[in-house]
Amino acid sequence: MESIFHEKQEGSLCAQHCLNNLLQGEYFSPVELSSIAHQLDEEERLRMAEGGVTSEDYRTFLQPSGNMDDSGFFSIQVISNALKVWGLELILFNSPEYQRLRIDPINERSFICNYKEHWFTVRKLGKQWFNLNSLLTGPELISDTYLALFLAQLQQEGYSIFVVKGDLPDCEADQLLQMIKVQQMHRPKLIGEELAHLKEQSVLKADLERVLEAADGSGIFDEDEDDLQRALAISRQEIDMEDEEADLRRAIQLSMQGSSRSMCEDSPQTSSTDLSSEELRKRREAYFEKQQNQQQEVDRPGPRSYPCERATTSSGGLGGSQGGDAVGEEDMLRAAVTMSLETVKDNLKAERKK
Repeated sequence: MESIFHEKQEGSLCAQHCLNNLLQGEYFSPVELSSIAHQLDEEERLRMAEGGVTSEDYRTFLQPSGNMDDSGFFSIQVISNALKVWGLELILFNSPEYQRLRIDPINERSFICNYKEHWFTVRKLGKQWFNLNSLLTGPELISDTYLALFLAQLQQEGYSIFVVKGDLPDCEADQLLQMIKVQQMHRPKLIGEELAHLKEQSVLKADLERVLEAADGSGIFDEDEDDLQRALAISRQEIDMEDEEADLRRAIQLSMQGSSRSMCEDSPQTSSTDLSSEELRKRREAYFEKQQNQQQEVDRPGPRSYPCERATTSSGGLGGSQGGDAVGEEDMLRAAVTMSLETVKDNLKAERKK
C-alpha cells in the first residue's frame, strides 16, 4: 500500500486529487487547472460573442465562470481537457452507447466518479482494484467480484461515472502490484470520521488530565507518581524490616527456651524446697562416699579408666558443679543473644537512615 500514490483532501481541490491519484503522481496543481479553466472560459466567451455582445445569452455568460469557483471546484470540461494532454478520453459509463457495448467493468483500467462537486478515482493497479477517494485516509482495496456492485451502488446514489480510455502513464505501484497482491485487514476510514475519532480521544485525554489534576492538586503527574512510588517502597521496606526483627526475636526466644529445657533434662536437679534436710544430708553422704570410692580406684595400680564427666565437689550440694556450669552457659547464651539483637537493631537503624 505504501507504493500507491494517494492525495488526501485539501479544501475543495478534489478535482486535482482525482487527477493525480489517477495518474499516480503530482501531475497537476491548482494553478495549472485554473489556467485550463480560464482558457475554456475565454473560448466559450468568443463563441458567445459571435451572436452579438449585446445579446441576452452573452450577458448571462459574463456571470462568474462555470468551469471553476473560488473554493477550488473544477468542471468536467477542465478534467477532460487536462487528461487530453496525456492522450486520455472520458466516456460516460451509463450512456446508451457504452451500455450497448456490454463491456465488463473488470476489463477497464480506471473510472472517474462525480457527485455534487466531488470527484474521485477508482483505478486498477497491477491485478487489483483500488478506491482512491481523497476523502479516505488511504487506498481502499476492491475485489473483482465487488467492483460491479460498487459501481452499481454509486449509480444508485446519484454518481456520474466516467470510463477513462487510453494508456495511463507507467507508475511504480502498477509495476510492483503486477508481481504481488496486497491484503487489507482494515478498511480505511473517512477523513471526517478519523478526525472526529482523534478529537474524541483528545477530549477524553483532557478530561482525564483535569480529573487527575483535581484529585492530585498539583498537575505534575510524573513527579508526583515518582514520589508516591518512592514513599511506597520505603514503607514496604520498613514493614519488612520490622517483620524480620520480630521473626528474629521469636526464633531466638524459642531457641533459648529449647536450650533451657535441654539443660534441665540433662541435669536433673531437685530444689531444696522439695526435699527435707534429712534427705539432703543422706544424699550428700552418699555423694562423698562415691567420690572416695572413685579416688581409691584411681590410686590402685593397673590400667586407669577416665570417666567422661569430672566429679568435683562444691558447696552447692549434689550436682552443684554441673548446675553451676549449666547456669554459666545459659548466661553466656543470653549475653550472646543480647549482643546479636543490639547488632541487628544498629543495622536496621542505619538502613532506615539511608
